Amino acid sequence: MKIKYFADTDTLYIELKAMEIIETKDLDDNTLIDIDIEGNICAITLEHAQERTDVLNFSFEQVVA
Repeated sequence: MKIKYFADTDTLYIELKAMEIIETKDLDDNTLIDIDIEGNICAITLEHAQERTDVLNFSFEQVVA
C-alpha cells in the first residue's frame, strides 16, 4: 500500500494494491477509483485533498487484536 500526496495539485493518491488497472471510474467530480481485472478497487484518487481530508496530519497505526 502506498499513499502519495501531490502538493502542487492538492491530489491524494492511495494505492491499495499494485495491480494492472483496467478501468477508472468517477465516484464524483473529485474522486476516481481504479479497478483491476477482477473488479477489485486498486487505488483511489482524491482531488482537493486538503479540503476533503486531514492529509497533512496523516498517521499510520497497526492494531493487533
